[in-house]
Amino acid sequence: MKFKYIDMESWNRKDHFHFFSQFSYPHFNICANLDITSYFKYIKEHDIPFFLSMTYLASKTANGIPEFRQRIREGKVIEHEIVKPAFTVMTESKLFSFCTADYIDDFSMFKDCAMEAMEKVKNNIIIEDEPGEDDLLYITSIPWISFTSMAHPIQMNPVDSIPRLTWGKYFEENGRMKLPFSVQMHHALADGLHVGEYYNMLQEILEDPDFI
Repeated sequence: MKFKYIDMESWNRKDHFHFFSQFSYPHFNICANLDITSYFKYIKEHDIPFFLSMTYLASKTANGIPEFRQRIREGKVIEHEIVKPAFTVMTESKLFSFCTADYIDDFSMFKDCAMEAMEKVKNNIIIEDEPGEDDLLYITSIPWISFTSMAHPIQMNPVDSIPRLTWGKYFEENGRMKLPFSVQMHHALADGLHVGEYYNMLQEILEDPDFI
């Protein structure tokens, strides 16, 4: 787990960090519809699993933005070199389990790694992360609902600054396939600008998914 400490004194976000760190609930959430028309057509033609490919793309996009790799740890800010997806898996008992897979910047290799991790938790439900592990992206899907808003439970003591990424049930609108997608961030580390950058980067990938 490679990371570096942010120099708080020279950090241009120092005042914003201290301001929002005082809030009792400093998280914010933005939901928007992604256009997945090209992506959806591509994965159907190539028999690529929807959930794993979206998990890969969501993680790839997050790794390209520093604010999505930054975490608050004991009052200081660190920036991970790489963050990995920790996602939910529905088990046969209709209870979900947490599952973590290493992020690999190659979809075929990532898929194999993730599928192996999923197989291990399918009949062994885990609902806790490793203590102190924060190089994560919490990812889940709610494929039964095309939601328009979203909120996640947050543990505030100690501070939880891990981003939450969620998508819902895709739907057709004016001949285009749309996917509701939610991003939740700690406001001490990021603003709407950074979430907007995330959406724009992810949308660009979805419109040209040939590298998957």
